[in-house]
Amino acid sequence: MKAWLEGLGLSKETVDSVMAYISNLAVNYAGKVAGAIVVLVLAMIVSGWARSATVKALTRVNFDPTLTKFFGALARWVVLLLAVLGCLGMFGIETTSFAAVIGGASLAIGLAFQGSLSHVAAGVMLLTFRPFSVGQVITVAGHTGKVDEISLFTTTLNTPDFRHIIIPNGQVFGTTIVNVTHNAKRRVDVLIGIGYGDDLDETRRVLTEACESIEKRLDGEPVAVFLSDYGDNSVNWRASVWAKTEDYWVVYEELMREVKYRVEAAGLDIPYPQVVVHRADAGGEENE
Repeated sequence: MKAWLEGLGLSKETVDSVMAYISNLAVNYAGKVAGAIVVLVLAMIVSGWARSATVKALTRVNFDPTLTKFFGALARWVVLLLAVLGCLGMFGIETTSFAAVIGGASLAIGLAFQGSLSHVAAGVMLLTFRPFSVGQVITVAGHTGKVDEISLFTTTLNTPDFRHIIIPNGQVFGTTIVNVTHNAKRRVDVLIGIGYGDDLDETRRVLTEACESIEKRLDGEPVAVFLSDYGDNSVNWRASVWAKTEDYWVVYEELMREVKYRVEAAGLDIPYPQVVVHRADAGGEENE
């Protein structure tokens, strides 16, 4: 080093001054540099342990794999960041101002990506509170389908006609969620209108027999037949049975079929919608 400085054409006094300064730096900071290296090496070891411990703990409680990896990486980087800040403090660098810079940068990044971050926050809430899980059928954001995946940013559904729908988590968590298959059983309702001229007791008997004839309805659950309302052209009835959730559409179609066949076989009327039009002739008389 001294020879190199002398080769630059510097005076002997200048060279001696520079060498003395370097010697002082070496004496004052050699221990701090060694300490910083030790801290960083230990931080690398501890951060790896923190990540492994976090992943193992969350896996043990069957936590979501996506969030498990996320929190594992987060634990590692937190340890490393604390170690770096500690090393800077060893060299006399004011870490409070450094933290302020990081905070300001984080705020700027957060504002720039607030839409994406809101989806991430919603994804965390969905994975934490679990209003639905993979494999269940839900209705959300105007779409109905089986849940295929819940990620940090989006939720994906497969519709009955096998369309793959990707919905941002912000829209999922911020609206009403209908979990169709959450419960083990569902009520199957069929509405039908019967003519005003037909007997009410006879109608109730026919509809009750139709409900009781359904093979896949749940045993032990009562059937229900009751007057719904008086319509413009018919007396409206509701026939209801209970079924397993996975048998809902099979039971629905079978109940629809049995109700129509038995009502027609009993001679009951299923009226069509009718409109009565009154026309006035030239003499002012109304004709129907």
